[in-house]
Amino acid sequence: MDKIMSGYHMQDASQRVRVHGTITYYQPGSAVVLQDGFRSLWITTLDRGPFKIGDTADATGFPDAMNGALVLTHAEIEDSFVQAPIKPQPANWRQLALWNTSQPEGHLYDLVSIEGQVVTEVRGAAQDEYVLVSDGQLFSAVYRHPDPTSHLESLPIKMKEIPLGSSVQVSGICMIEDTRVFTTGETVPFKILLRSFGDIEVVKRASLLNVRNLMLTVCLLLVFVAVVGTRGWTLERKVRRQTSALARIEQRRSRILEDINGSRPLAEILEEIAELATFKLHGAPCWFQVADGALLGNHPPELSSLRIVHQEIPARSGSPLGKVFAAFASLTKPSAIEAETLSTAVGLATLAIETRKLYSDLRHRSEFDLLTDIHNRFSLEIRMDAQIEEARATAGIFGLIYVDLDGFKQVNDLYGHHIGDLYLQGVARRMKQQLRSHDLLARLGGDEFAVLLPMVRNRAGVEEIAQRLEHSFNSPLTLEGQTLQGTASFGIALYPEDSATRDGLLSAADSAMYTAKNARRQAAAEAADGESPVPPGETHA
Repeated sequence: MDKIMSGYHMQDASQRVRVHGTITYYQPGSAVVLQDGFRSLWITTLDRGPFKIGDTADATGFPDAMNGALVLTHAEIEDSFVQAPIKPQPANWRQLALWNTSQPEGHLYDLVSIEGQVVTEVRGAAQDEYVLVSDGQLFSAVYRHPDPTSHLESLPIKMKEIPLGSSVQVSGICMIEDTRVFTTGETVPFKILLRSFGDIEVVKRASLLNVRNLMLTVCLLLVFVAVVGTRGWTLERKVRRQTSALARIEQRRSRILEDINGSRPLAEILEEIAELATFKLHGAPCWFQVADGALLGNHPPELSSLRIVHQEIPARSGSPLGKVFAAFASLTKPSAIEAETLSTAVGLATLAIETRKLYSDLRHRSEFDLLTDIHNRFSLEIRMDAQIEEARATAGIFGLIYVDLDGFKQVNDLYGHHIGDLYLQGVARRMKQQLRSHDLLARLGGDEFAVLLPMVRNRAGVEEIAQRLEHSFNSPLTLEGQTLQGTASFGIALYPEDSATRDGLLSAADSAMYTAKNARRQAAAEAADGESPVPPGETHA
């Protein structure tokens, strides 16, 4: 298992490109949108500016695809501070929602304006949302809050209160969730990303004398008007149910995204995604089969009488990450909502699994030496601090061995750095074989190593393990036809006898190692001269 990283090879040949346009949207530390004429581009960046909407700017980054659309990632923004503001392009619901694969850009990421009627408002921790209806169709206008952890951003302003039923005009960036699942002629769900609450303006406020109250009054006089009033109430209730369901779905989806970026276990996140899919499919059981892993979600015990649909969970590279399943009654017919729901679940599952893999890889890289695959200095210091706390609590002791390879520079000079790297790997393997399961071997850098011994009884126990490490150098190493006979110098320290602090123990062990190294050099020099050791206070002529 310690050879896994040696088989990991990946090369990204993408070239950085530079684009120019006017800033139409800016989310500090996250994203910028540049628009040039009728073309717009979403750009992910860690820059926090300050950038001003309406300024012309250059962005340099890597081309990529996100949800089927071209984007620029890992970009650096250069603001010219020259104003060239772009006016929002007026559009209706059909112009923004109609998808055409021959012109996939459409209005995606464009600065647009559209009129609609406010159906409901939702205030959340990460964003505020207005749900509107235009031409009988629903869409959302969303304002994302600034990052609360940033000291450079002001606190989010209070959501603008707009009476329900008011006609408004919203301006902002047209966003489409995922363009990969739609074909030409389809209407796709979209939302308008607000830059500030000033991007929503009331065109006509709701009348105090609404249609429902008028119908209820007329129903007392005419049966026909009562029927019409009942029908209007039924339609309004249906719209509210749909709106409430959309709001709940979006809230659960936002919570899942927060959990993905947090520390919640992956299994719980996938189960939550399966529950969201079940909710959208009106109670149909949904579950995940993770590749080489667990079965998670609501999996019916008997599947023979059900109609099963599934989609694979793709990986950014390599084999699929698993599958998502949904079960329906055998007599039901496939519908568009099934594919849409499973695609949403697949997207969230891919993000969750890939994020957890990336986190595990970064954590391993932060704690282990990439060349020898043993612990690094950072990991050793953390373990030493914890061991000191435990020793204080139990009045215990532990040992530390400092190891310095003799003549390692000569190995690099004579045989090259490749042989030198192989030599370090071989030495690390040999020393690790001499240690117990609870001992920790770490590379401090270059040709220096350290061994933490949490379970020793006295100094003699530490010396015994140091001798075993020294004996591991007795036999030579054969590396690509080259035979190398190595040696090392060792220094030991005992807590709390030599020091009660981490840095003090490292210094004590390092000093003992140099004392041993100098003694060995002096003995070798005297043996080479054929002289007996010089008594203290005497010198050779």
